[in-house]
Amino acid sequence: MTGASPQPRVRGGITGGISLPTGSEIATYATYLEAQKAVDHLSDEGFPVQLVSIVGTDLRSVERVTGRLTYARVALAGAASGLWFGLFLGLLLTLFVGDGGLNLWLAAMLIGAGSGMLFGVISYALTGGRRDFSSVNAILASRYSVICADEEAGRARQLLAGLEGVRPLQRETGQL
Repeated sequence: MTGASPQPRVRGGITGGISLPTGSEIATYATYLEAQKAVDHLSDEGFPVQLVSIVGTDLRSVERVTGRLTYARVALAGAASGLWFGLFLGLLLTLFVGDGGLNLWLAAMLIGAGSGMLFGVISYALTGGRRDFSSVNAILASRYSVICADEEAGRARQLLAGLEGVRPLQRETGQL
């Protein structure tokens, strides 16, 4: 392919096309948002960002507990979810049946809310109290390295030196 930009060099992996990039680390940040801002700055400056990767290291799985589950809370959440489904179903029925108007919508919403509540309570009861809390999961890294192909790393570092408000972490020797 002539005239194409050079692609970043990567080592083979089993991740379906994405593997660890090779090249030079041009900056390291404490948050993904800072690393993303750095790459966005490179893009704004016309840098070929297809030569850049963000690599998170020291990954941790974090589960943040958001609340206690009770039958009332599960029933309410199921009813709300079912209500929305019923609203959508009522819209479809109104479009294709044409008759019924508001009564059709209300019936679909009530049936949806009742079904959602029933299925929510049944699924919660089947857990047998093994998980009486709700939570959100995230995979977080302790630091994010911006890696660039060797032939453009110097230019990328110069461009990042002009980025205000985001400063790279100071790297300890021996780390990626």
